[in-house]
Amino acid sequence: MKVGIVQQSNTGDKAANIAKSLKGIAECKAQGAELVVLQELHCGLYFCQAEETEQFDLAEPIPGESSRIFADAAKQHGVVLVTSLFEKRAPGLYHNTSVVFEKDGSVAGVYRKMHIPDDPAYYEKFYFTPGDIGFKPIQTSVGKLGVLVCWDQWYPEAARLMALAGAEMLIYPTAIGWESTDSVEEKNRQFTAWQTVQRGHAVANGLPVIAVNRTGHEPDWTGVTNGIQFWGQSFVAGPQGEIIFSAPSDAEINTVIDIDKKRTEEVRRIWPFLRDRRIDAYGEILKRYID
Repeated sequence: MKVGIVQQSNTGDKAANIAKSLKGIAECKAQGAELVVLQELHCGLYFCQAEETEQFDLAEPIPGESSRIFADAAKQHGVVLVTSLFEKRAPGLYHNTSVVFEKDGSVAGVYRKMHIPDDPAYYEKFYFTPGDIGFKPIQTSVGKLGVLVCWDQWYPEAARLMALAGAEMLIYPTAIGWESTDSVEEKNRQFTAWQTVQRGHAVANGLPVIAVNRTGHEPDWTGVTNGIQFWGQSFVAGPQGEIIFSAPSDAEINTVIDIDKKRTEEVRRIWPFLRDRRIDAYGEILKRYID
């Protein structure tokens, strides 16, 4: 299967950001993409660098103007499209939501981000209510997609539950970057950890992983920090964790990668992790901590 990824930089110009995403979708389709994945919150800046109530004005209902634009793009190009939108569900109730569109523009399914961070420059708990849909793969014409979002990518439980529900691949729209005062060594450790944990999900579940991150510098408009340098480096890993593709850190890219879905069966036959799970002995995993 041919998977397109759109790694882009964003500004405060929403229309320009959307136009850039649409161009990326078109370029991926021209390269033969059947599935296209966009990065986290691709319609605007990463507004979670500060806690400001006016930022909630960026949210939209689903369906809404942005979801209709991307539904039309999926239909126009005949691709399955994974998007990431700031959803206004009700007054005072907002989600970080991935909407997956079918090739005909219909909604194949929705995933609401489950794990919500609250760290310096990533104040997402202020904006996003944790998802209430659970870890359910989305059935599409190109397969069953295990769509998760950014902070979810650090949790093996999320990947495992998607795999156990029949996901054929794990997909992570992402917005992650470096703080300017970190040393080069620390920056390298952070990126390596980020990629390694997701490659581990691929290995543990025998599934390909698609992680699409944003790139470019986005300033902190409050001046509290020096902003975030998003590290790009979107990548695709195979079911043994092997790197199939890795994007540059500092450039936009619209490209297509071939994924062999048949390898999941082959790999799971030689590494039967699902067969050998001791589900009778894992009850304590539901505890916060084992004292």
